[in-house]
Amino acid sequence: MTAQVVSAETADQESACDTVLCEVRNHIGHITLNRPQGLNAIDLRMVRQLQQQLDAWATDENVYAVVLRGAGDKAFCAGGDIRSLYDSFKHQQTHHQDFFVEEYALDLTLHHYRKPVVALMDGFVLGGGMGLAQGVDLRVVTERSRLAMPEVAIGYFPDVGGSYFLPRVPGELGIYLGVTGLQIQAADALYCGLADWYLQSTRLEDLDRQLDALKWTLTPLKALQGILAKIAVQQLSGAPLQRLRPAIDHFFALPDIPSIIEQLQEVTVFDTHSWAVDTANLMKTRSPLAMAVTLEMLRKGRHLPLETCFDLELHLDRQWFERGDVIEGVRALIVDKDKKPQWNPPNVESLDAEHVASFFSGHGA
Repeated sequence: MTAQVVSAETADQESACDTVLCEVRNHIGHITLNRPQGLNAIDLRMVRQLQQQLDAWATDENVYAVVLRGAGDKAFCAGGDIRSLYDSFKHQQTHHQDFFVEEYALDLTLHHYRKPVVALMDGFVLGGGMGLAQGVDLRVVTERSRLAMPEVAIGYFPDVGGSYFLPRVPGELGIYLGVTGLQIQAADALYCGLADWYLQSTRLEDLDRQLDALKWTLTPLKALQGILAKIAVQQLSGAPLQRLRPAIDHFFALPDIPSIIEQLQEVTVFDTHSWAVDTANLMKTRSPLAMAVTLEMLRKGRHLPLETCFDLELHLDRQWFERGDVIEGVRALIVDKDKKPQWNPPNVESLDAEHVASFFSGHGA
């Protein structure tokens, strides 16, 4: 989930068109998230369309592989339509509960899909967009790609399998990305293992042409990899996180959020001082509770199987709209737009370890 929101006017316009486009060409099922004005944010209707189409193609012998993309040049998918979930909770409806259950089921479908899936992660790939992309076989980024799990900015935690894929990023990089909500670009995505291939956006049309002309072999995944090997690369130089890796591994292995922020503020080493100060200041704007729960969730998820991670996220979801900071975060950043969320607790110094632990009570993890 992310803070992405679609206006009522845009939603009305979209009701007259299909927000998920599907076609089969040369034995490839192409799925396009067709909501460019809303940065291809997904809602419950889209989740159900995606699930239905993937289920149909899974048993269709005419379909050898699937390609996922977003319409336009700004986003693959900027996450879930959070305003609709906020409204559901405020009106005592169940829409927000249904959304998480079905969205996670869709993400699991992609993790276990029986045919190779390519995700063209061009533009923003945030929250729910990461959930769609991280379970597939071939994840392609471009120079326009911006990846993030930014949930802590709205008082939420990185879900959609984030408890599984973030802590499996090398060292403490995934913990850093989840706790701060920072965006990364293509070089860092490849370095972190959150993408597999880099392709210039100008060559996306060339990729489509080659897919349309592909001569299939008995191993579709290798055939797709063969195309990408000709026009894409798997490494880029100059990944900022590679340089910062020693510092990130040190600070984000500390016991808790207050310790991390406190020690970041004390850094005097020239080459990491500005990064440390900026990181500490950013974390002070995030929900203290969301960061603390995220840290605990990611550390638990590092040792849990995929299905258990999704189950843990649902366990947190069922409490979070009542007990967490997401309603206040959405109010401040999206509804009222005063950008002054009243977090509870208001600062990291007021965090209570027992209160954080209570969110995990009753779950077997």
